[in-house]
Amino acid sequence: MEKLFKFTAYVIGLVAVTFLIQNVTQTKMEKLREGQMLSSPDIVSIKTRERQLDCLAMNIYREAGHENFEGKVAVAQVTMNRASHPSFPKDVCGVIYQKSVIMDKVVCQFSWYCETAPKARPINTSAYNESMAVAKKVLLEGFRLDVMKEALYYHANYVNPR
Repeated sequence: MEKLFKFTAYVIGLVAVTFLIQNVTQTKMEKLREGQMLSSPDIVSIKTRERQLDCLAMNIYREAGHENFEGKVAVAQVTMNRASHPSFPKDVCGVIYQKSVIMDKVVCQFSWYCETAPKARPINTSAYNESMAVAKKVLLEGFRLDVMKEALYYHANYVNPR
């Protein structure tokens, strides 16, 4: 009788532990799925999207405010290409404000960020509005130039060294 009681207690304990492990595992999996859903690139808060849009528009304005439409798109597209490349930060603002230290010198990915007051608002409102329109077209509508499909860098031909 005692052996039967011990065996029954053992089986009940085994079932209880199995149920507990299953329940804990299921709860952890649900939390993991929720975390992935919240951080999914498809579900981005409006505030984050607006910040990315503002960062991209400012970068276009500072780098190519005087350029034509294609020049502005090229800057935007290089920025977007970097954001989707594993060697760069994963979001637009992170790419734009990325700094590196080379030989004890701080170097910005986009020179205007190190050279000017980054918080200064644009002086040329019309050029900024054009930059914002391009930023919306590239960031929100997915507009791309085929020749810039994989470009991660650019260099103006009027700057020395060439």
